[in-house]
Amino acid sequence: MLLLLLFALIAGAGTAITPCVLPVLPALLSASATGGRRRPIGIVVGLATTFTIAIVALAQITKGIGLAAGATRTLAVIILIGFGAVMLIPDLAARVQAPLSRLARFGPRTRGTGFWSGLGVGGALGFVCAPCAGPILAAVISVSASGNTSARLIAVAIAYVAGLTAVLTLYALGGRHLIDFVRKHTRGHIVERSLGAVLLLTGVLMAFNLDVRFESALAQDASLPAFLTDPTRSLENSTAVQDRLASLRAPSRFAQRQTEEASTKPVPDTIGVSIPGVKTPKLPDLGHAPDFTDNQEWFNTPASRPLTMIGLRGHVVLVDFWTYTCINCIRTLPFLKGLYATYHRYGLDIVGVESPEFAFEQEASNVRQAVHADGIIYPVVQDNDLGTWNAYQNQYWPAEYFIDAHGEVRHTQFGEGEYKQDEAAVRQLLFEAGATHLPPPMTATAITPSSQLGTPETYLDYQRAVGFAQQPSPGTHAYSAPSPSALQLNEFALGGTWDAGPQSITPGSRNATIEGAIQAAHVYLVMTSAGNVPRTGRVLLNGRPVPDDQAGADVQNGTFTVQGQRLYSLVSLPTDAQFVLTVELPPGVSAYDFTFG
Repeated sequence: MLLLLLFALIAGAGTAITPCVLPVLPALLSASATGGRRRPIGIVVGLATTFTIAIVALAQITKGIGLAAGATRTLAVIILIGFGAVMLIPDLAARVQAPLSRLARFGPRTRGTGFWSGLGVGGALGFVCAPCAGPILAAVISVSASGNTSARLIAVAIAYVAGLTAVLTLYALGGRHLIDFVRKHTRGHIVERSLGAVLLLTGVLMAFNLDVRFESALAQDASLPAFLTDPTRSLENSTAVQDRLASLRAPSRFAQRQTEEASTKPVPDTIGVSIPGVKTPKLPDLGHAPDFTDNQEWFNTPASRPLTMIGLRGHVVLVDFWTYTCINCIRTLPFLKGLYATYHRYGLDIVGVESPEFAFEQEASNVRQAVHADGIIYPVVQDNDLGTWNAYQNQYWPAEYFIDAHGEVRHTQFGEGEYKQDEAAVRQLLFEAGATHLPPPMTATAITPSSQLGTPETYLDYQRAVGFAQQPSPGTHAYSAPSPSALQLNEFALGGTWDAGPQSITPGSRNATIEGAIQAAHVYLVMTSAGNVPRTGRVLLNGRPVPDDQAGADVQNGTFTVQGQRLYSLVSLPTDAQFVLTVELPPGVSAYDFTFG
């Protein structure tokens, strides 16, 4: 625990030196440069207090960091604008600060004023401060939002905020000394009025959410160097941190309850309902199903209107957490589509909750195209902020939650497999809901992964890439691939010039290559093309263009065309085999993630 607290302290300090804090810096520096000598301390204390409240206590209400929307943010912006306006009129500023200064008798007895007025400004800044959330801050927020706050979680939050505000204190004190120097060489109240104008302008920009847009742009800009945008990335993504963060997250209450109910009596066979030769899973009451929360666009619903659990009451509902480039999710789609086609008329509804892994999966147009291309006709909703994901305390792609006609979760399934048991669960829940004349069990099945699967999923960004002969480094670099015979099984190598970003790699020269020693029957690669312009690449097996009878669905004559942002099928062998795969990509194509089957 002590090690995690140290990591959180370092992560908070690292966040304070990134561009993500730029939106609050003008207000911090402007407010710190005026008033008594204790005002900077008051500002930092106020910011630390309300920011901690925002990410721990109020995250349960707002489901997000910094109260980025709602009455509290609005109030904070009003306070900032008000203080800025007051600073424009020095006589008015003196009158406002006078009663606040008198409160100092309840505080420290040292010389100087301004602590209490600073506390108000800092408190407002804490409610609008929304730094880019790394794994540690994201864990605190998501766990808090799911209602599982604990003493350990609060301690991690306080350590993070302590690191953040320690650096902000240096900014505030340093800025004050600099402004004092400038003030000595100016006349009148020019400095105070200028700082008031900066504070007022900051509040106005925040009123229009321009600070949030700025931070979103930073988060999506892969061209910025990692040491600037996220200096503690490698620390926060380390195994040591991730293992300790996992201990903060409570397991899904539904999965936990299902484990506890393992001794529940099995469901008796019912003629016409049970599947011959298949044991129907135990279906205890696991708890009330959360509603769909903090979502974006809906697809395959009348007029794209959102669905609710109350509106679905009386139906059996299967909530499927997926993302459209996840190969494990893709393999389950034939089964889910078969379930919907077979049982929808008898009262089954399926809702796909698209919870993205990559940034491009958040774009509604990409999700719409994937839903159409995959032939999905049941409702799908975007869960870009993982609001519904967190409401279910979900941790997996894919994950299925089976909900009865009364809105209670009765069964869960994480990952692939157990398809016949899942169908048996659906049939039993439909029977309980009143559907007594069910059709014969369906014939649709999921795509089965190869039984001898050897090569694991392999990410291609510089953060998560493992198993490379030369580890991808942030930015653009030239790589010399070793000879194919020198590659060990499950080892990869880059050849040519590549620009490695936080989510993908992009060729910086023509015919840049990715080589790997693979054991699998099927090879898939998630790719995008800049501007959705069609661009052509090549696939080679053991140094030769892949034959058509061994090529994936997206390859013909050894070549493939990348246009849409999706998962591409490159190799499809009849059985597992070991081979050297070479993928040649042109500039403009970004590669994200290899998966194998």
